[in-house]
Amino acid sequence: MVSVRTLFGIDSDLKVPAFRERGAHVPDIDDAYRFNADVTLAILAGFAWNRRVMVQGLHGTGKSTHIEQVAARLNWPCIRVNLDGHISRLDLVGKDTIVLRDGKQITEFQEGIVPWALQRSMALIFDEYDAGRPDVMFVIQRILERDGKFTLLDQNRVIHAHPHFRLFATSNTIGLGNLNGLYHGTQALNHAQIDRWNIVASLNYLEPDEEVAIVQARVPAYADEKGTRLVAAMVAVADLTRKGFAVGDLSCLMSPRTVITWAENCQIFSDTALAFRLSFLNKCEEAERAIVAEYFQRCFDDELIESHLHQIKNTM
Repeated sequence: MVSVRTLFGIDSDLKVPAFRERGAHVPDIDDAYRFNADVTLAILAGFAWNRRVMVQGLHGTGKSTHIEQVAARLNWPCIRVNLDGHISRLDLVGKDTIVLRDGKQITEFQEGIVPWALQRSMALIFDEYDAGRPDVMFVIQRILERDGKFTLLDQNRVIHAHPHFRLFATSNTIGLGNLNGLYHGTQALNHAQIDRWNIVASLNYLEPDEEVAIVQARVPAYADEKGTRLVAAMVAVADLTRKGFAVGDLSCLMSPRTVITWAENCQIFSDTALAFRLSFLNKCEEAERAIVAEYFQRCFDDELIESHLHQIKNTM
């Protein structure tokens, strides 16, 4: 058992089991990653008390990475499954396959990812949980129970979960579907499934100072005073897009992942405006680019060709 206070610097007396050795499935530790204390505690409760934990948040907030980085520090093996539209019941449960034994072709059942993980010390993460097909989601429902057993009908076999099996999920919505058009492909989830998740944590974007620190950790060339001012202005633009999205002025927003990409592209092109255009502006609706260009002007005191003011000057 390890102390949460010692390992994560969180003011809590919670102790969490951890493994001594790092196996092949343990994620690498990212020293630059910044933990959100509340979400970290929710994830740690999942590891310590075998709670089913779902982390919900907008794109780019690092939901899956958050779970992975907690697992990395506990030396807990971890595997991620993306529930995109192509994942089928057979992928999760298993299917009969033809194999060659002693020179003869025979039919043999091959376990899917769910029974495979269920029998091991493994943290299984379902990414894009709200994008899973309904027929797939009901396969998962049974193992959401704390002591849920999994039945392989083809094998007439009941699988008991390993004592160190843990289950997590990440989602952009909370099972309400694609209400604002931002997350096309997500579906409204059965409430009986949502009800089975013991803990639902919400992960929002970081405070500006912490986001600046992360970008500088990813792009060390901007770790000096001049770079800090540049990255702070980038984060300020990102923050304005998020506020614009919240009030309905924009249909897309800039995630921390995009800010890092922008900083990296700045190094490639040595041009902040061009890197901004290539990293984010060209992803926006054409009708909204003038608004985004205004955000850029506010933070960098520089007009982009997409801004209204720039277009007015050119017509005078």
